[in-house]
Amino acid sequence: MSLRRVCYDCGSHTTAPVARCQCGEPLWLDIHDGPFDWDDTTDDPGMWRYSPLLPVERPDGLATAAGGTPLVSGTRVDAFAGTNVHLKLEGEHPTGSFKDRGSALGVAAVDAGLVGDVAAVGTVSHGNMAMSTAAFAAATDIPCAVFVPDDIPPERLDVIAQFDPSVVTVAGDYGRLYDLTVRRGPDHGIVFLNSDVPLRVAGQKTTTLEICEAFAPEVPDALVMPVSSGGHASGAWKALRELDACGAIAEVPELYFVQASACAPIAEAYQSGADAVTRVDAGETIAYSIANADPPSGTRALRAARDTGGGVVAVDDDAILNARRALAVEAGISVEPASATALAGTKQLVERGVLDATADVAVVLTGTGLKEATPSGGATESAPHVDLDGVDAFLTAFGGAGE
Repeated sequence: MSLRRVCYDCGSHTTAPVARCQCGEPLWLDIHDGPFDWDDTTDDPGMWRYSPLLPVERPDGLATAAGGTPLVSGTRVDAFAGTNVHLKLEGEHPTGSFKDRGSALGVAAVDAGLVGDVAAVGTVSHGNMAMSTAAFAAATDIPCAVFVPDDIPPERLDVIAQFDPSVVTVAGDYGRLYDLTVRRGPDHGIVFLNSDVPLRVAGQKTTTLEICEAFAPEVPDALVMPVSSGGHASGAWKALRELDACGAIAEVPELYFVQASACAPIAEAYQSGADAVTRVDAGETIAYSIANADPPSGTRALRAARDTGGGVVAVDDDAILNARRALAVEAGISVEPASATALAGTKQLVERGVLDATADVAVVLTGTGLKEATPSGGATESAPHVDLDGVDAFLTAFGGAGE
């Protein structure tokens, strides 16, 4: 069995294990156009309950779970955002991010022999995707190669290395490394599950499938999520197109994508009315994991926003930090800065009148903040210090403050 890959833009298709069309745009797996309704879901765990919409079944013995993350509503975050927020907690995945969805499906496809004569997987990443791909490869006993920039912090390298992949640090342009591995990997028996390749997009679409099922038979008014390479955004659009084609949803919700203002090529293209996303000069931002100056699926994400009547916005670091704090102190949820952009963007959209105060908005929090130190810093230095004799006095003062 071969997986047919289709260009969303020109419609060309191929069964070759390639990631990009000859027209230059990224490919995805063929759109599923039915039949499917919510009664067709299975009893499999997590994302595998959508096996009728997936190109491969869950491998036998795969202990590591993917999908099935909570959708939390009715928190005090509603007041911060100014609307009805439904928080999709992707940080509850085994490695702490939505990347586990694409890793699970990609590894399963290799395990099932659906991607040709390959026996290993790989990825190019310095963070969540590297951890995730290595973890799922380990769980399925498939060799994994991880290429990381040579300036990666040692502590992050240690987190990736715990899953025992073959890690290679690489000097040079990250974008060229991304393209080189995707193109040349199959020649050496390796499928690279980089951020917007067809297999990863097919897995990451399940975030949106879960959100829509939670609202069925209705749909949320909007989905808001961070965007970097455009792979997760592409998955959201693919899911909505498939559900619409199958008649599983009555209407298509609006898709809104959020970037950090210091590096916002997709938002800039949207605001200028451009048809394509072009490279920008990236500035420094606390949301470094989505600071992609030349996103490989940027134009596809731009198309997704416009096609659904949504949009793309950019938020500054202060807004990101405020949103991150709101999630922590109002809902008890720790997220990485990139995830907080989704809530910051939602607040901005409400303040601009784009989203109504009565709207139901699914906000995708893509990754946990528990794997890294807070960028605001200073918590340890500002914490009060007492000896044992001072504990009672502290408790008295603390209790009195709450009266």
